[in-house]
Order: sequence, then structure tokens, then C-alpha cells
Amino acid sequence: MDDEQRVKLGVLLFIPYRYAESRMFQALQDVGFDDWTLTQCRVFQCITSDRSRLTDLADQAQVTKQSAGVLVDQLERLGYVRRVPDPTDGRARLIVIEERGRRAIEVTAATLDEILAEWKAYLGTRNFALLHQILDQLREITDPYAG
Repeated sequence: MDDEQRVKLGVLLFIPYRYAESRMFQALQDVGFDDWTLTQCRVFQCITSDRSRLTDLADQAQVTKQSAGVLVDQLERLGYVRRVPDPTDGRARLIVIEERGRRAIEVTAATLDEILAEWKAYLGTRNFALLHQILDQLREITDPYAG
């Protein structure tokens, strides 16, 4: 594979992600979740199982702990998340999703369902399933948080 093909493949992987992210962010804004930034949303989406430690969140969002802390502070002021004591470690605090955040998740989930249905209709059931299978297989070697 030459350099041009490598670059093109990277872009081809990125474009659908950027499209979906932009469309979900626009859907949030359209229904009144217009008080946060795309950067805040990117950190918010890394909160796992409705709760995360700041260090894990920073690692997954690929930002410094300080940056993640500032963004979580902002999300907390906006009512999307709150910090609570970690019951397993008295020194640590967990970030949990508040009701406002859960409502935002519902909007993005519905929008993603629409996007995936459109892609499936465009690609056909077989190609869509193959795309999903291939990307899922690649995740095994590219996603340190898969599992």
C-alpha cells in the first residue's frame, strides 16, 4: 500500500465518525442541549457505566487529567454530571451522569439509530453487517478499552 492509499484509508475511516458526531451534536443543540461544547461532549461520552474516575476519563478522552478536571467541572456546573465519593476508595471521587445527561444520551442514541438505519439502507443489509464485523474485528487490536 503506498502513502496515498494509507492516507486515504485513514480519512475514509474518519469521515463517517465525524459525520455521525456532528449530526448527534446538532441533534442535541436542536432540542435545547445547546449549552455545551463538542469538546465537553467528547469527554462526556467517555463516562463508562454511568460513572468514571477522572484519571480513567482523561485517559480514554486522551486529554490531561487537568484538562479533564476542567471539563468535568464545566459539565457539573451545567448539570450533566456530578461527583460522588467512591465507595471503594475514600480518597477518590466518581463522576456520575445526572438526569440531564441521561436525557442527552437518549437524544444521541436515537440520532445514532437513525444514522445507522440510513447507512444500512444505503449499503444493504449484507454490506452493513460486513462493515460492522470488520470494524468490530479491528477493535480487538486497536481499542485498549474494548472488553
